[in-house]
Amino acid sequence: MAGGKERDGALRRPDVRVTFAHALRSEAARLRRSPLLWLHAVLATALGALAGAYFAVTPWDSLLGSDAFFQLLGAGAPLLAGISCGLAADAEQRAGDGANLFGVSSRRSALAAKVAALLALGLAAAAWAATLFCGALALAGRPVPELPAVALAVLGIVAGSACLYAIFLLVALKWGRNASIGLGALGVVGAMALMGGLANGLVTGTFAGALGARMAMAVPFAWPSRLASLPLEASIAAGLGADAQAQELVSAWAAVGLACLVATAVVVAVVLACANRFEGRRGGE
Repeated sequence: MAGGKERDGALRRPDVRVTFAHALRSEAARLRRSPLLWLHAVLATALGALAGAYFAVTPWDSLLGSDAFFQLLGAGAPLLAGISCGLAADAEQRAGDGANLFGVSSRRSALAAKVAALLALGLAAAAWAATLFCGALALAGRPVPELPAVALAVLGIVAGSACLYAIFLLVALKWGRNASIGLGALGVVGAMALMGGLANGLVTGTFAGALGARMAMAVPFAWPSRLASLPLEASIAAGLGADAQAQELVSAWAAVGLACLVATAVVVAVVLACANRFEGRRGGE
């Protein structure tokens, strides 16, 4: 009872004003001591280095191998989001029953900063994995996708994940880490199924990013993999002189990107509008 009064009193304190900038600085300081930082670093290093080494020495077409690699990064993004949000929510629960998020003057700023910090970790991990992968191919003298296409692929993974991070964090805060991790695992399966399997394009020698693109527009789990794969495939097709196919891929990319942008804007607006009234779990799991 006393803890509840202290928490409610903290919410009403008029002398403490938490802005988004303050909350973001706090998140950055805490992330430096968080196991999430090492989790992202280890996963990105292992995935980028191992996949790069594999496609550097095997006879697979390295450009199609690059497409498969970014499909893997994108398909895995929902699971990484689920794990990150779940562990972050657990840490907040242990640190005073979520007081850092719910015991401040602006839950909106605190929650937005938490999502932004986790998304920034995802961006850094994707960029590092892509750097290691492309570096391994370049050192082996294998063809490497154009840098602008790689940059768009990395940004596509992050843009496609933004909506998921916002939703998964609220799920984890309300129902626990297992709920968000479970949703993330479901997202991996959904993203790969919509592409006909992870290595479908590599094995068949085709561009799998456009496969079921219209259906993917309506499935948020598929957005990171599609927004990563489609610009890369369009660049590869253009380099091969298949201008008509490249244009089709660009059109599919724009359609998925527009659906992602609109849905993400709606989700973010709803989350921010309801953030100050959101209540997380009280007590344990």
